[in-house]
Amino acid sequence: MAAGYLEILRARHAARLLAGTLVGRLPNATAAIAVVLFVRAEGGSYSLAGALAAVYGVANAVGQPVLGRLVDLHGQPRVQLPAALASAVAMAVFAFTGVDPLPLAYAAVGAAGLFTPPLEGGLRALWPSVLRREDQVHTAYAMDAIAQEVMFTVGPLLVTLCVSLWSAEAALLVLNVLGVLGALSVVVSAPSRAWRSAPREAHWLGALRSPGLLVLLGAFLFIGMALGSITVASVPYADDHGGDAVYGWLMAALGLGALLGGSVYGARSWPGAPERRLRVLVALLAGCYLPLTLMPGAVAMVALTALAGVFLAPAIACAFVIVDRHAPSGTVTEAFSWLVTTFTVGASVGTGVAGPVVEAGSYTHLTLPTTSSV
Repeated sequence: MAAGYLEILRARHAARLLAGTLVGRLPNATAAIAVVLFVRAEGGSYSLAGALAAVYGVANAVGQPVLGRLVDLHGQPRVQLPAALASAVAMAVFAFTGVDPLPLAYAAVGAAGLFTPPLEGGLRALWPSVLRREDQVHTAYAMDAIAQEVMFTVGPLLVTLCVSLWSAEAALLVLNVLGVLGALSVVVSAPSRAWRSAPREAHWLGALRSPGLLVLLGAFLFIGMALGSITVASVPYADDHGGDAVYGWLMAALGLGALLGGSVYGARSWPGAPERRLRVLVALLAGCYLPLTLMPGAVAMVALTALAGVFLAPAIACAFVIVDRHAPSGTVTEAFSWLVTTFTVGASVGTGVAGPVVEAGSYTHLTLPTTSSV
């Protein structure tokens, strides 16, 4: 299993690009968790936390394909680094001003999401120039998905660690500084500076003129909704079963399950059309979410959350191959960014809906005086 991944990492620039993208995406990957914990620390409600996280997600969804198209047109360094700096500054404004005044909080969170650099799409556009064989590129897509799950495993723990050692405000600031450093590492690399998009046909729809891509995006909208709802729904569960530490473990378990599933999936070549394989993976992913409704004790819930993530990374890795097959010429970064956008929109919808649902279902619990509210 390790041999194929090591072959990829030994390729020149591969490890640096993967690590830089991983670190650069930390602010985006942990934004929903960090915003929820920050709003709660500021005395805000679950509904407000969900709404602000949803604003970030929607703004991110709008910005990714726009920035992705700009990368295809103008190259990576001229777009990625300025966007990373703008996003970090906006989140710093939110961290320093808090939720009051509320319009400024919404504006700052929205700007942070809007200017999040499309590092994911950029990395996937770079793989063919770094790895010369097609089978290596497909393995790199799987490794890319696995690396994301490492980030989704470590990221929540890093957020809760920063909150425990310092504050929720410090967590927002630290993560965004790391994000800028990761983006800088990528854009100053030789492959990023040398990369140019393939010739493209002028069309206002860009990558969206591909019917196959549109079908894929529709599927990932609903996958994002399921994942986004867990981010908020896990908070009151954790409050009743151990607090922030349990919440961090639940979020990390989801990433750990995907990490394990992705590692097994990427260790071999799969026959047949990736479109058919994706249908099977999505069905298995949906089936593994159902046991979460049992809501057992904390240890069992962490285990079930890990199970819910097992087929996530394989589904994402399979989707990367499909995007590469269906993206029109010259739109590869934009096409991968649309996948991120659709997934983010779905997660934002799930996050935004889960907040009021959790609050309505837990109304009695939330209004009773407890020692934690002192």
